[in-house]
Amino acid sequence: MTRHLLTSAPPPTADPRRSSHPAHDRSTAGGHRNRPAPVRGRKTLLGLFAILLVAWVAIAGIGGPYFGKISEVSTNDRSSFLPASAESTRAQALTEQFNDLDYVPAIVVFEREAGVTEADTTALEDLSERLDADGLLAAPASPVIPAEDGEALELILPVSPDTTADDVEQTRSVIAEELAGSAASTSAEVSVHVTGPAGFAADLSAAFAGIDGILLLVALIAVFVILVIVYRSPLLPIVVLLTSMVALSASIFVIWHLADAGILLINGQVQGILFILVVGATTDYSLLVVARYRDTLLGESDRVRAGLRAVRGVVEPIAASGGTVIAGLLCLLLTDLASTRALGPVAAIGILMAMLAALAFLPAALIVIGRTVFWPFLPRVQGSATRGRKPGLWACIAEVVAKRPRVIWVGLVIVLALPLLAVPQFKASGVAQSEFVLGDSEARDGQTVLAEHFPGGSGSPTQVILAAGDLEEAAQAIGRLGGVESMSVVAQNSPSGTARIDDGTIEVPAGRGGPTSTPPTVPPIPTEVDGQVLLEVTLTDAADSLAAEDTVTQIRTAVQAIDSGALVGGETAVDLDTNTTAEADRSLAIPLILLVITIILIVLLRSLVAPLLLVALTVLSFGTALGVSALVFNHGFEFPGADPSVPLYAFVFLVALGIDYNIFLMSRVREESLQIGTRRGVLSGLVATGGVITSAGIVLAATFAALAVIPIMFLVQLAFIVTFGVLLDAILVRSLVVPALVHDLGRPVWWPWLKRIPKD
Repeated sequence: MTRHLLTSAPPPTADPRRSSHPAHDRSTAGGHRNRPAPVRGRKTLLGLFAILLVAWVAIAGIGGPYFGKISEVSTNDRSSFLPASAESTRAQALTEQFNDLDYVPAIVVFEREAGVTEADTTALEDLSERLDADGLLAAPASPVIPAEDGEALELILPVSPDTTADDVEQTRSVIAEELAGSAASTSAEVSVHVTGPAGFAADLSAAFAGIDGILLLVALIAVFVILVIVYRSPLLPIVVLLTSMVALSASIFVIWHLADAGILLINGQVQGILFILVVGATTDYSLLVVARYRDTLLGESDRVRAGLRAVRGVVEPIAASGGTVIAGLLCLLLTDLASTRALGPVAAIGILMAMLAALAFLPAALIVIGRTVFWPFLPRVQGSATRGRKPGLWACIAEVVAKRPRVIWVGLVIVLALPLLAVPQFKASGVAQSEFVLGDSEARDGQTVLAEHFPGGSGSPTQVILAAGDLEEAAQAIGRLGGVESMSVVAQNSPSGTARIDDGTIEVPAGRGGPTSTPPTVPPIPTEVDGQVLLEVTLTDAADSLAAEDTVTQIRTAVQAIDSGALVGGETAVDLDTNTTAEADRSLAIPLILLVITIILIVLLRSLVAPLLLVALTVLSFGTALGVSALVFNHGFEFPGADPSVPLYAFVFLVALGIDYNIFLMSRVREESLQIGTRRGVLSGLVATGGVITSAGIVLAATFAALAVIPIMFLVQLAFIVTFGVLLDAILVRSLVVPALVHDLGRPVWWPWLKRIPKD
């Protein structure tokens, strides 16, 4: 049970003998007589605290350099996050047997509105040879492919997977400069784009480029401003932010080594969430420690004794709330998508470091600095009469709750429930890869141009692996589907490596692709590996589109009806399997997290009714945030949809953190209820915790809002949902709905363990 959670004054259950004893009043008022004895070994303790500070600073010094290195161990390749059981993963493993080349296609699209020329084709061919000679390609480029309308050319560059985003950007610049130069003698408008999987990966990496700097800077500035307003002190916010940076440095140090060892697989999204979560959580816990320390200083002249008492007062609530969050996060270890699974331990490590820093580094700093940390408003030792609670905002709110509790909680629940009608409008079935990056995107522009002149799936074919004997029947079945532009099979004696299939029949090459020793009258022979062949299907829709995913689903159904062992892979299949896996993870994780948190609350609060009510209200708050977000995303931002993981990530943080605040409130309410009854206890608990918890909620909301500075749709959506939800929960639900409901129910809220609770 939590003891005396942060108050602005001593709890009403304090020992009356202490507050009424004249000698105690004189000592706490600063009199020389009966002054409390100094802490035994005071100088030694101060020395130990100084050593503790140095140790934490050393930890920060070791972990600090890893800020710039964590991007080295993260990846944004979606295929690497799929489980081994996913169909596209199994297909990829077999595809490598047909072609030992490992590459990512970069598609160059050259457009001239007046019509391309021979010089343009020659320039593209020369460019591909030069890039190959420079070692930027994993294999020779494809032949230059002209569009049927004569206004564009397409060149597929097999880029090595080891090529960095900077290399792709440099290649883009070279291509644009050289190809634009080849058209300088004409007045016709020319555009050159690099798109395809390599182009989108480069855009995504560029969007995440600011995650190590601008994201953290914005979050720290926001927190600093809020802390200055709350504390009206220039020094204390710096100490609190140093605590956050120490926790973050330690977290990054541990996570970097786990990722480098291959134990964790992280991406830019997890990386950004880690930064925000650690800063926000550490600041929240620090607010509790600082508030308790300041309150203790009002009745204690010795800063060492005050610091030790403050730590004893907050260890249990911070441990309980942090442990609950960690337990909820670790439920993600049971999910299949590696990025979601990694979020659990990554965020749990961040929360653990936040707890340790707030309970070790911060108290040591506060004790060493003393009252000066609150300058210019130093907390002075006061007499018991002076330290009595002063009526304020939260006392007024408590009075309102006491007058009309049922009207308040019923009315607000109805208001919170109204946005639930919009929850079905939240589109979380996935978005095209081209929509991931907000703002300018070279790859997206190129994809638009590509779709105007070529089949949308050009350069990123869907790969079908099936029994050689079923090739003709399967090709005919696929050809009858809408959304399929063309098909070819990997052939061992074809000069291009593949042979086109029309109506299930392999076409004899007509000399395209250059001279060949194979007589044109001899049809190419499909390459077989263990009795299987590889069929490549070009789709009419862009490979990253939801329409293409629908086509892949139809292809799987068609070919597996013919060959049950057939596998369908490729870029589109990876996107489809990623979305499907994310939806399955969401269905598994959400009820599991709710179950774990409910069990923990039952143990902490020693009640069945109160935990169920808290969980229900937190879920209601999440649903409200999701419904409002659906309206804002659809009609405000006009987003095309959302990744299936967005609701899960939002749920994890809103429910875990929402329960976190409710633990702070209800543990204090139970403590008060044991002494003065439930109805008076909930009002006392509200007054005692209202200011600190609401400030913590505002700080956490501000840190999550900082995610919106990264131009990634996933992070912008997550920032809005969590920011709105945290503010809703901290200001409305936790401040009014929960107290009013508990006040209305009274003593039965602690059922079935009611023996120690006095009757109201």
